[in-house]
Amino acid sequence: MKGVGDLISLSYVLTLDDPRRFHRSRDVGGFLGLRPKRRDSGESRPQLRITKEGDPYLRKLLVQGAQYILGWRGPETDLRRWGLKLVARGGKNAKKRAVVAVARKLALLLHRLWITGQPYEPLRHGRAASSSSVAA
Repeated sequence: MKGVGDLISLSYVLTLDDPRRFHRSRDVGGFLGLRPKRRDSGESRPQLRITKEGDPYLRKLLVQGAQYILGWRGPETDLRRWGLKLVARGGKNAKKRAVVAVARKLALLLHRLWITGQPYEPLRHGRAASSSSVAA
């Protein structure tokens, strides 16, 4: 997978140790500290910074991988398209938030691939849309 090299994958496997200890892949994001904090205050539920719990080294590596994926040399993948949509929403910190969101999604994707043993398909949704338009 482009953006995930030997160092990131080795650190990921050594940090998580056993992929079956997480019931859902979503739980990996919280374990690594890539989930935003929440504070309920009356009717407002503001989204705060990420929790930064878990292994800081792996979190930094995943963020670097996400920066590569969203960068100008990044490969054309569904993950990149999703991240660029987040950046396009605009806002003061849109790029920073998109990088952390892509890092979280990258961690979830790595866990899902590790559990199922399936090969990585970079354009899974793009391929489905193009094949359905040909069939019509």
